[in-house]
Amino acid sequence: MVLVRGHRGPAGVAGPPPGPVAGVGYPLPIDGRRAEGDMGVGDMSERAILRRTAELAADFLETLGERPVGVSVSPDELRARLGGPLPEVGEPALEVTERLAREADPGIVASAGPRYFGFVIGGSYPAAVAADWLTTAWDQNAGLYVSAPAAMVVEEVAGGWLRELFGLPASASVAFVTGATMANWTALAAARHEVLGRAGWNVETQGLQGAPEVDVVVGAEAHVTILAALQYLGLGREGVHVVPADEQGRLRAELLPSVLAECGPRTIVCAQAGNVNTGAFDPLEPIAAAVREHGGWLHVDGAFGLWAAASPELRPRVAGLALADSWTTDTHKWLNVPYDSGLVFTAHPAAHRAATSVSAAYLAATEGGERDGFDWTPEYSRRARGFPVYATLRSLGRAGVAEVVERCCRLARRVAELLAVEPGVTILNEVVLNQVLVRFGPAGTAGDERTRAVVAAVQRDGTCWLGGTTWHGQAAMRISVSNWRTTDDDVDVSAAAILRCARASQTSATR
Repeated sequence: MVLVRGHRGPAGVAGPPPGPVAGVGYPLPIDGRRAEGDMGVGDMSERAILRRTAELAADFLETLGERPVGVSVSPDELRARLGGPLPEVGEPALEVTERLAREADPGIVASAGPRYFGFVIGGSYPAAVAADWLTTAWDQNAGLYVSAPAAMVVEEVAGGWLRELFGLPASASVAFVTGATMANWTALAAARHEVLGRAGWNVETQGLQGAPEVDVVVGAEAHVTILAALQYLGLGREGVHVVPADEQGRLRAELLPSVLAECGPRTIVCAQAGNVNTGAFDPLEPIAAAVREHGGWLHVDGAFGLWAAASPELRPRVAGLALADSWTTDTHKWLNVPYDSGLVFTAHPAAHRAATSVSAAYLAATEGGERDGFDWTPEYSRRARGFPVYATLRSLGRAGVAEVVERCCRLARRVAELLAVEPGVTILNEVVLNQVLVRFGPAGTAGDERTRAVVAAVQRDGTCWLGGTTWHGQAAMRISVSNWRTTDDDVDVSAAAILRCARASQTSATR
């Protein structure tokens, strides 16, 4: 076998290779002739392959509402279907695609569907899917303007729209990263640069050894991705100052000044918009006032709760948002775009860029004010993430974004109301956003066991999918409503399935 890199035609004129290219599903014998039965470019065009792939994708999306939401296939069964030795000779692209769609299907969770309530996961709008397909086909490296001009401009435009939507400063920097974890990393890297820079220390060049001490303050209910970002940044997970939270998981702002009094002048405070269990919001106005008085940096982790700012109805819950120094969110949640779509904004673009930008001799500086993506993210080469975000925002408009956020919150309240009327069912949280915590049975071990049994039964049932959690020492069912496809009927059917499983578990327990 040979891999054809190119072909020179008559008189050195470039031309197409003399046959199909090995390594992309088109085996090419050494003499340039296809073996009998091989499928080359002439047998199946790239357009035909992509058309068939679109059909397979459309078939899947059209059946989302009817599929069991979870899966019952075992890891060993999936390994048997998808594994085996690496083929010695490449297989035709269409054959590979057909086989992948067929063999992977039992292991595909219907998380893009209307009755998936596990974690905080949205589906993808048609405009987002279409733009994501184009993004793959265009195959742009969004690290550099010169390699992806349209991608860079789209990020500028979409970033501006998002600043307006969230009510953030027009001068705030924006970066498109992989997800909420790297968004928090980027924001806190900018914070680290800024607070150490005020002490005359350049952490990017001098490192952390010998650096002035940095204090980090978090609420007791801070999301694990904040701690992960601190770990990656060398600031540590265990040395943080923790402010107690109230019964809904909100940082107790009245206790923050006394905690800040124990901190030095280089302090980063992490607040939260949207508790992962209850949906509750930290009181940002008094938190921001305390941080400003202390001279620290305020970061707001708004992985899904930041989208409340896009809703006139919910915006009061994030009062004081614009007073922070950095903000993060994830568009695969409420904007319902495909994964690889975290966002970070900072009110200090110079600190942001200093924390993430590097240079090399082969990376010539742009001269016309162009934006290079790698100046704002911890990546040189990356997917052009802005296209699906841009397409979805243009497709929905300001009103459409507000509508889906408000509808999901209304549906969360609806499912809580439907479950709360059942004897022995307790709603543990104030349903202020899209999160519902449910408890089955009494307090103590018996209630924990029953709640976990109901969660497992619902997952096996397949009508909907949701997960379990632990809240204030109690086992709970966690329901997250984030998908644009979810309707009142989906919530009604799901609530009925949950209650059916709960009654069955109660019957089994009394036998």
